[in-house]
Amino acid sequence: MTKKGSPSPTPPSERNVSLDALRGFALLGILVINIQTFSMPFEALSNPTLYGGFEGSDYFSWLVAHVFFQGSFITLFTVMFGGGIVLFTESKDAKDHSATRLYYRRTFWLLVIGLAHAYLLWYGDILVMYALCALWVVSVRDWEPAAQVRLGAVLFAFPAVLYILLGPGTSPEFWNVPEAVLRSQIETYRGGWLTQMEHRIPTAFSQHTNTFLVQGFWRISGLMIVGMAVFRWGLLTNERDAGDYARLFAAGILTGIPLILAGVWYMSSNGWSADAALWWRPFNYVGAILVGFGYVGGLMLYLRSRTQSLVTKALAAVGRTAFTNYLLQTVIATTIFYGHGFGLFGTASRTEQMGFVVLIWAIQIPLSVLWLRRYRFGPVEWLWRSLTYGEKQPMRVDME
Repeated sequence: MTKKGSPSPTPPSERNVSLDALRGFALLGILVINIQTFSMPFEALSNPTLYGGFEGSDYFSWLVAHVFFQGSFITLFTVMFGGGIVLFTESKDAKDHSATRLYYRRTFWLLVIGLAHAYLLWYGDILVMYALCALWVVSVRDWEPAAQVRLGAVLFAFPAVLYILLGPGTSPEFWNVPEAVLRSQIETYRGGWLTQMEHRIPTAFSQHTNTFLVQGFWRISGLMIVGMAVFRWGLLTNERDAGDYARLFAAGILTGIPLILAGVWYMSSNGWSADAALWWRPFNYVGAILVGFGYVGGLMLYLRSRTQSLVTKALAAVGRTAFTNYLLQTVIATTIFYGHGFGLFGTASRTEQMGFVVLIWAIQIPLSVLWLRRYRFGPVEWLWRSLTYGEKQPMRVDME
């Protein structure tokens, strides 16, 4: 139980519904992209022509995911994480609690959970990168929002510039992965949990070193810092005028989607060649952040008049249990596709993958709603909070 006067989490009654709903929306959308790395070789996420089908309904499924989901939902989630840094530290400062100490304790346990997730369950984990970036971005939390946006934009832009500079030097090995490599990966993930370690551990390590240094650090740090600014501007908590959100929605969608589609046209025109691969990335890299902020505008407009709708309540429930639901997506998906479960890795087409996304949503959404009728937090949220505050937190809704 929490001692009187000691630091404690924000009670459910004081939570912002718009913030929770936006987080739930982002978490559900992320699965549309993550399902690809859960169900087929890792390299197919970068080069969709390698595996999973790329014509007819499979091409349409990929196109929808690429244009409307890839990059945009993880952008939302990362921006909200940055906003959460401000929310957490300011709430503790307001109560004269040691915000810095609690923040670093909170981040340490996020890193620990992320490492376990990445190396024991799924190499596609994002929590480790979030924790590493969170260690330093907190230092700019008190900057003026305009300065935060400028710094965030510079950091975010770095990988895009790097892609353009490296474009002509794209190696065929990066793009045209040999069939034998794909087959080996499929056999590995159809095997048992220990067998999967042969690919999971080196891939996770590569993600946390090479990928993090070249892209993850810059993109995630930049978006977190932008998230701090837009949170303080009231953009994520539905405090802006309706006109602001309408303009944000229109600008984001009408600029982001055409830019992403231009990238698809460019690659199609070049026969999805290795020489064009790195030149292609900036189209989605930049377009996705525009689409992501377009979604913020659209969802905030929806929530203004529908705060008590079933959709709002469902999204908010998923958002309040986002940490649990993120890990639950891994547990469900790896059980479906990996050898310690049903062993369907490499068998699902891109169209069929979307069916599995809907199935997982159908499990997570009602489960989140039902869980929060009895409990204050998701189970992983409860554990994280208890570790952060150094004492067992009240779990049931009727506990003081």
